[in-house]
Amino acid sequence: MSLARTGTSRRNFLLSTAPAIAGGLVLTGVAREAFAQPSGGAKEKSGGADEKIWSKEYWAQQGDVKLYMFRKRVGAPPAGRTDKPVLFLVHGSSGSSVGFDLTVPGKGEYSMMNEFARYGFDVWTMDFEGYGRSSQTDRNSNVAQGVENLTAAVQVLTHETGHQRFHLFGESSGAIRAGAFAMAMPEVVNRLVLSAFTYTGEGSPTLTQRAKQVEFYRTHNRRPRDRDMIRSIFTRDKPGTTDPAVGEALAEAELKFGNDVPSGTYLDMTANLPLVDPLKIHSPVMLVRGEYDGIATEADLMSFFKQLTVPDRQFIVLPGMAHSLALAINRRLFWHTVRAFLDMPPRLDKLQEG
Repeated sequence: MSLARTGTSRRNFLLSTAPAIAGGLVLTGVAREAFAQPSGGAKEKSGGADEKIWSKEYWAQQGDVKLYMFRKRVGAPPAGRTDKPVLFLVHGSSGSSVGFDLTVPGKGEYSMMNEFARYGFDVWTMDFEGYGRSSQTDRNSNVAQGVENLTAAVQVLTHETGHQRFHLFGESSGAIRAGAFAMAMPEVVNRLVLSAFTYTGEGSPTLTQRAKQVEFYRTHNRRPRDRDMIRSIFTRDKPGTTDPAVGEALAEAELKFGNDVPSGTYLDMTANLPLVDPLKIHSPVMLVRGEYDGIATEADLMSFFKQLTVPDRQFIVLPGMAHSLALAINRRLFWHTVRAFLDMPPRLDKLQEG
């Protein structure tokens, strides 16, 4: 399949994007609701390992495209609202949302959804267009299209929870999608976590290697993604940072959906960076990088971090970890770091009013 090219570059589109990106999206049976401003208060959260985790599947509609959504929390929610803070997880280029709810037999808890449900969050995720259970289309599911998908999914989330703001987490190209969405719809994003993020890609060993295939990504809307490729996610930077059983479990879960995936985010990351403007991020933000991650250098991420204008910001480097933080051997370090940021108490000083 050929990749349609437009006169306006994707990079310029995303860096100038605005809430108007939501125009034209239709969600059948769900009314749009006005977005409220933050309440400024923190809610007490409950949840424990002995409480039953409730889950449910949903579907968002973007034109003719059906987008699969999945939700987990401790206990069933009250109808049309939630008594818990909402956390939305955004997946990356080579896998669907199953990576956030993975079972690795005999290896302990690997489901980020389960863990954060026990922490007291109402946890949501989705499959982007062309991934997992969502509609397979002739588009390449690039970052701009991911923002459109997220905008459609938000209508379901707000309808089902009653929340107009939520925490947003993205890993790898999912972090780029999350950052681009936060630029487009800042009024709905509470705290933003960018894990294994890439800013300009300068000096990235992974992207230098990937760029050798850029013409393939330009001319093909899907790319091969077999078992060996899935295994390589966890070994390409630093073997020993992820249990080999994780790659096997993820391959078993993902290959049910086929042995190829959309190529759009690979094209974006090799030809169109930067796609997230730090000057247009207005929510509290945390960058998290594994010590050995080859997708972006510390210098590249520090450049992004220094340009952020929001005072509530953090840049964390975690030891003994590479690209995949959520599925690493040391994932509990990562979970702890993310939880601490999301649970940050509100400011009490009056200087922010001046």
